[in-house]
Amino acid sequence: MQLRRADVLRVARETIDAEGLDALQPNQGDRLFPTRPALLAAIADDLLAGVADAPPAGPWDQRLITFAHRLRRSLLSLRDGARLVTETAALEPPAQTGAEILREAGLPSDTATWTIQALINYVIGHALEEKSPTDEAARRFDFGLALILDGIRRLLQRGL
Repeated sequence: MQLRRADVLRVARETIDAEGLDALQPNQGDRLFPTRPALLAAIADDLLAGVADAPPAGPWDQRLITFAHRLRRSLLSLRDGARLVTETAALEPPAQTGAEILREAGLPSDTATWTIQALINYVIGHALEEKSPTDEAARRFDFGLALILDGIRRLLQRGL
């Protein structure tokens, strides 16, 4: 019987949630994901589905807040989710979406790319520390996010 992609990913996510990322091993006979990196990349892509979708129209800062919260929720939706995405290239599409928001706000391309990478690193770092969502953790996350947004506003004011 041939396994479907969705079934393999579901079982892999269940294993990670129950036992952690280190417990996950690819099935030797699995043609869909024959190696651990291939399986991790597929899980990470699945985990981040929707994060790269453009946030609703509005001011750049509100769009970036929506983006950051989507990313945080995705990372926290799976045990070791933040660690998982750091081991793959799954963050490239979300990074492109975030950089586009910043380019539309007026940042030059290089500055937008570096800025969104700093924001993504903040979200990942917070998620690694947080492990599970709480009200206090959400307030701390929002506080740090506000500091980053203030820095971006200053970049925009200086024309960088």
